[in-house]
Amino acid sequence: MFNQFNGFIMKTMASLAASAAILAGGYSATAGEWKEDASHSTIGFSAKHMVISNVNGKFNDYSINVKSDKPDFSDAKIDVRIKATSINTENDRRDNHLRNDDFFAADKFPEISFVSSSMKKLKGNKYKVTGNLTMRGITKQVTFDAELGGVVKDPWGNHRAGFTLTGSINRFDYGLKWNDMIEAGGLVVGETIKIACEVELLKKS
Repeated sequence: MFNQFNGFIMKTMASLAASAAILAGGYSATAGEWKEDASHSTIGFSAKHMVISNVNGKFNDYSINVKSDKPDFSDAKIDVRIKATSINTENDRRDNHLRNDDFFAADKFPEISFVSSSMKKLKGNKYKVTGNLTMRGITKQVTFDAELGGVVKDPWGNHRAGFTLTGSINRFDYGLKWNDMIEAGGLVVGETIKIACEVELLKKS
């Protein structure tokens, strides 16, 4: 009887130790500081054009820094800095217009920033990310939907995490109010801007 009880205790302790090791491994993989892998990330957006179609764009110059102490990123602190002049809609004339005072006034307000205040974990790999978005010197609180694609270790020993972030903002809230009306009614450029970002993070060593 004693030997059976002793064997049970040993197996239980081994199981607990294995579970702790798994949890510790997951924690060490995600806890810490992360930065963007720009070659595998996109800070994108789209806007309605003349009511009937969407024009897509992105920003080419930006930095993303994330700090998390929990293994599920639920306490993540996110800091995003974007250079307004790096806007790219694949049309030089339009991009120059977007950089001027009708829109971003990039010479006066060269930086767009987002600083998170909370990252709330929902079911599974879904999150709500809330924070302050600043454009053209105006700061508003916004909330985006986020989805964690996963955390992996690449062949070179780097830890990587992938997120998809979506949401929308009203450009008028940030002073980007230029517009014109089309003959049939409606705005040349839509008021609502859809945000769609694919972000791959590299854990800092």
